[in-house]
Amino acid sequence: MSLLKNFEGFIKDNKLFSSSDSLILAVSGGIDSVVLCELCSQAGFSFSIAHCNFQLRAAESERDAGFVQSLAVRYKAPFHIQRFETAAYAAENKLSIQVAARELRYNWFAELLDQAKENNNSKWILTAHHRDDSVETSLMNFFKGTGITGLRGMLPKKDRIVRPLLFAGKKELIDFAAQENLSWEEDSSNAGIKYTRNYFRNEVIPLVSKIFPEAEANLADNLARFRDTEILYQQAVAWHKERLIEVKGYEVHIPVLKLRQSMPLNTIVYELIREYGFSPQQVPAVVALLDSDSGKYVQSLTHRVIRNRKWLIIASLMTELAATILVEGEGTVEFAHGIITVGRTSVPTGDLTSIPDTIAHLDAALIRFPLLLRPARQGDYFYPLGMKRKKKVSRFLIDRKVSKTDKEKVWVLEMDKKVLWVLGMRIDDRFRIGPSTADVLRIELK
Repeated sequence: MSLLKNFEGFIKDNKLFSSSDSLILAVSGGIDSVVLCELCSQAGFSFSIAHCNFQLRAAESERDAGFVQSLAVRYKAPFHIQRFETAAYAAENKLSIQVAARELRYNWFAELLDQAKENNNSKWILTAHHRDDSVETSLMNFFKGTGITGLRGMLPKKDRIVRPLLFAGKKELIDFAAQENLSWEEDSSNAGIKYTRNYFRNEVIPLVSKIFPEAEANLADNLARFRDTEILYQQAVAWHKERLIEVKGYEVHIPVLKLRQSMPLNTIVYELIREYGFSPQQVPAVVALLDSDSGKYVQSLTHRVIRNRKWLIIASLMTELAATILVEGEGTVEFAHGIITVGRTSVPTGDLTSIPDTIAHLDAALIRFPLLLRPARQGDYFYPLGMKRKKKVSRFLIDRKVSKTDKEKVWVLEMDKKVLWVLGMRIDDRFRIGPSTADVLRIELK
């Protein structure tokens, strides 16, 4: 079957886009993207051409830009071009040239699609990635340790990016270009090993193929198996998430006992925390929380996993969103219903009953940080100041005739499963200042 027929069949079988869709082709000027242009033209698709000039190869970059513009003229296609200060962007953002170019490229593609959407025009960016590219990606991901998702290589469609050449190997594209008398520009950097992908393409795969001549073909066959494996894997992950996760406001609550009994534990933990900025290397520390005291935590750039009694709680570091907040020491903490300020003070003298309920004085020698600041929950109890018997917080609120609406705004400060203070109302008698108190922790609610 011809490359064109396979191309059309791949698009149809994978439901990549419809014949009526207007497309934007990402064209570098190399053989892969030139073949993509020709196939789209022969298939009768409507398209425009987009070219990124990364300005990394001096005159060669300008040559490529001019060549791609001539392609747009040949195919009577609208032409988009963007020149990037790639090296400067990479330095400013502390990125490799490869990562910087990728970010710049896909950010611009998103802008083009957004502009086209406003005009009810193009829905998809088409790239010329082929099967060999996907094999290289799978190998690189294997060595980087990205897991099953990385092993399946590139997807034919992801978000608004479509890769309709993934069915074809490089040799098939070369044969088609020769058959159609197509011309293209060679990127001189592809021949070297400066970039990671080129090293795999020009060194690693040829070396392995000397020992296993069918290695590249076998790797390509494995991609389909890995894609199926990933589907099964994601189905299992979804099942575990459904049975383990309880979403409460902006937080995720996970029962410790149920999680501890889940297998394989490390993999499940990673899938529970990965979308909150946690790395695979942090998984052992999170697993260790299953046997730790309340208040212990592991932190990413955006979230914390906090052990709180029988739960692990994934909470945002943006305290105005979180419903479980760590108070790690002296200072100010903002939360949904106000601000608390924690500091040391001398032992107050005079009539302590005149101190407002918005200020708590606790014996500092009895307090160990971190403390947990959270909404009051069913089952909470404490020893209200002046009482020697424990009382449920819910009963305490009823006795104070707190309305149902106001009950929902009641927060407590907790240490080692003990409520120190029902904020703005009463401290726990066990932590009050007494005759032997030498240092006082003062907490004020505003």
